[in-house]
This record gives sequence, C-alpha cells and structure tokens, in this order.
Amino acid sequence: MDAEQFRTAGYAAVDQIVEYYKNLGSRRVMSDVEPGYLKPLLPSGPPQGGEKFEEIQKDIDQKIMPGLTHWQSPDFMAFFPCNSSYPGMLGELYSAAFNAPAFNWICGPAVTELETIVLDWMADLYGLPGCYKSTTEGGGVIQGSASEAIVTVMIAARDRYLRDVTKHIADEKEREDAFYARRTRLVALGSAMAHSSTQKAAQIAGVRFRAVPAPEEEGYRMTGSTLKETVAQCLAEGLEPFYLTATLGTTSTCAIDDFPSLAATLPSLPLPTRLWTHIDAAYAGAALILPEHQHHTAHFASFDSFNTNMHKWLLTNFDASLLYVRARKPLIDALSITPAYLRNARSDSGLVTDYRDWQIPLGRRFRSLKIWFVLRTYGVRGLREYLRNHIGLGERFAGWVRGRGNLFTVVSGPAFALTVVRVNPPAPAPAPAVGTKRVTETRDELSAADEFLEGKVEEEDVRKKGDEITKEVYERINAGGKIMLTSTVVGERYVIRFVSGNPQTDQEHVRKAFDVLVETAEEVRGKMLEGADGRVSG
Repeated sequence: MDAEQFRTAGYAAVDQIVEYYKNLGSRRVMSDVEPGYLKPLLPSGPPQGGEKFEEIQKDIDQKIMPGLTHWQSPDFMAFFPCNSSYPGMLGELYSAAFNAPAFNWICGPAVTELETIVLDWMADLYGLPGCYKSTTEGGGVIQGSASEAIVTVMIAARDRYLRDVTKHIADEKEREDAFYARRTRLVALGSAMAHSSTQKAAQIAGVRFRAVPAPEEEGYRMTGSTLKETVAQCLAEGLEPFYLTATLGTTSTCAIDDFPSLAATLPSLPLPTRLWTHIDAAYAGAALILPEHQHHTAHFASFDSFNTNMHKWLLTNFDASLLYVRARKPLIDALSITPAYLRNARSDSGLVTDYRDWQIPLGRRFRSLKIWFVLRTYGVRGLREYLRNHIGLGERFAGWVRGRGNLFTVVSGPAFALTVVRVNPPAPAPAPAVGTKRVTETRDELSAADEFLEGKVEEEDVRKKGDEITKEVYERINAGGKIMLTSTVVGERYVIRFVSGNPQTDQEHVRKAFDVLVETAEEVRGKMLEGADGRVSG
C-alpha cells in the first residue's frame, strides 16, 4: 500500500466508522454468535498474495461485525462504560503513524514530556494533592489498565517493605537471603468489595491476599476499624501486611471506602513500616473533575498511589489508565534495570524521565496524544457537562425504579450513574383455611423458638425466590438484545447493575431500558405465579 492508496483507504475507513457510529442504536447490543463462529468463515491461512483494501474492508461488515458486542451503543448499560470519541481516535491515528516504543526520553522527547504535562493537568483537574505532581517527589504515568497499575504499585510496595525490614543487615548475602525469606510471609489486603485485580496482582507478585470486610451496615465500605481487625488477624497468623487497595467507586455498587478513618488508622497499625495504600478509582475517579466530588481527595496525601481510567468515562479511547504516586523512588527502585545498551547521557544526567522505570513493560505507546486531543477538543467545561448529564440520567432511572416499589428494590445508588436493582418476587398466596394443625394454629400458640425459626425460613425463602426471579429477568433481557446489563452478588443477594455512561446515551435510551426491565419483570413474575398455583394472579 503506497501513500495514495493509504489516503484512499483512510477515507473509506473513516466513512465506514462514521456510518457505524451513526447506526449503533439500530444494532443488537450483545453479539449472539456461537463460540468458534469465525474460524469457518476465514481461510486456513493468510493469502499468498496481497489483497486490496476494498476486499479486506468488506470482511469487517460480513465477518467481524457479527461477532462484536457494541460497547459504544447507547443501549450498552453493562459493566462500566468504555468511552470512545472522534478526537481520541485521531490521537490514536497519529500515535500509530509516529509508532515509537518510547521507553526512554531520547526515543521520543515529545512522547515523554507531553505525558508528564497532561498528567499534571489531570492531577489538577482531579483535585489531587500537590504531592502527586511531577514537580514534587511524585508524579503520574499512563498504564494500560487499572489492573496493570495495581500490579505495578504492589511490586513497588513489596520491594519497599522488604528493603525497609532488611536494611539493618550489613552483610549483602545475608540481607538478600532475608529479603526473599520474608517475602513468603507477605500479604496484600483489599476490601471485600474491591475489584478482583488486587487478588490477581497478589498472585503475580507471589504474595498472599486477604479481604478486609466491607459490611452492608457500613454501606459496603471498608473502614479503619475493619482494616485494623484484619491486620491484627494477619499478624496473629505470622503474616506481614505490606499493601492495601482502597476503592473510590467499587465495581458492584460504586461504594467509597471510608478514607477519613483509613487515613486516621494507618499510622497506628503495629507494622514495621508504613502500609502502602493505593486508591483504585478506575471508573468513578472521572467524577473528581467535578468540584462537587473533590472532597473525596481530602485525605489522599495520607496514601501512596492513585489510579483512574480516562478510557472508562472521559471520552478517551482504550487504553489510558492514569497512575499517580506520591513518591516515585520506590517505583523506580523496584522496576529499574539499566543494561549497557539502554544507557545514554540524558538518562544518566538524571534530568529526564524514563517511563520504562515506571512500568512493567519496556516499550510504550504515545498514549498522551489522545488525552491531549480530548482535553483540547472538549475543554474542562465540556467534560464536566458530559459527566453531569450521565449522573442526572442515573438519578432519573433510579427514581423510576423506586416508583415501581411493587416490582423492584433499589439495593444501592444511584452513585456515579450506577444503580443496583433487585426484582421482588411475587407475594405468596394466602395459606388455606383448612388443613393440619400447623396451618391453622395461631401465632400466639407458637413457641418463641418456633416463631424465630419460622421467620428465618420465610426470610431465606424470599431471598432465594428474589435471586431466582432477578437472575431470570437479567438473562432474558440480555438474550433479547435490546439492551445489555450485567449482574453481580451484593450481600449474598443476586442483583442487576444499570449504568448510563456512554456518549450517545440520552433520556430516551434510559427510559427504554427501564421499560424493558419492567416488561421483563412483569412477564417473569406472571410465569412464577402460574407455576406456583396453576393460575395467573393479579
């Protein structure tokens, strides 16, 4: 493909992408292909001779499109959003054209320096304490995902802890032996409602994991007291806590851990060195650009790192995960290796940033370009208006759900445009007036123990029926293809998550989702009543 052929193909590709976005609302949201659908549609190997782009482009529509779940659809209300925008796409196009691995400053000074600048811009927008900016001992770096960010800081935390607890050993060999021996006792902590990425990071880092309770009565939040209890239990087992993930916007309910009590508790923990505390704000961290949410950062100077994904809710194409550290030295100490072929005068001078030392891979893409494009195209006011619109849509949806209290229970939210819903099972039919003594005896005749047990059995029965009907409603909705939702389990109850965070989603789409939810819930409840007594009850 020469330059003119590229120009022609580029125009055609942009036209196809624009048409795709214009017609997203008419497509089934979730792909309904069967596993292995694609292999029979493709040849057994690549072509021996090159093909024209027109032929390749046809296969996008005919073979690839049927196997896509359309995350940019206005009817996609599952997981958390994964925003895309035209400015973000253009930034990716330029990045692909420049195509530099940019592992150190001399590989692309603009690649490094723009990243530093836009991350400092975003630190100010998020209302982060000054210690997270590049002008201090901290700074920011773009990672691929929040999961990658957690692995990165956990490794830094692990090595910082081990260096601190072995630094008194003078002999280098003995210190190294002690370093690796103590590693077997390390344990990473995370809220019971934290994303599974913390547990996965612990597996990768070769350490144990323990969950800190986040009870329902605390709003599914981790608190300083539950952290203190968990640390005490770990120490009693001979384990050494070194790392904690706290969350701003948990995956299941968008709960926010109790940052004030955590900050107050950390200095009092009976540990040989400070517990590295990371704030995972992968989704809800976007809302920190809104002044009305910046009070959440008040205690962040007491923590060690913070991460949020611009590719979730800030119109920046995947991947763009922003990781900030209060002190960059532990990160560099843990991840920096400089063989002879990577040495250069600029790096050796200490006057430049080499982001290869801030991440697990060596090479890295020019991801700051798309962030720069998005910030300049929408501006701060445009991004704030965008988020407030989605938060308002979430509040309307929750209001409609509460208005149908006969059908639904709002388990949590709305929080950051997320509402968690449970379908109410139909009320049981009245007990017959005739039958055994157990049926006809009065409540006064029951012993206190019988009454307690009967209440527990009834409560458990209602919970199971609620699980069954909620799961059935969820599965029918996704099978129908009009909208897409996700489910989870909160407080041992099966629930449905609804989040309104896509660029094309407006009130019409949210109302459509609510109507689909009501229609499906009424249909499933009717069938449950039919199955229970052979008739449809009103």
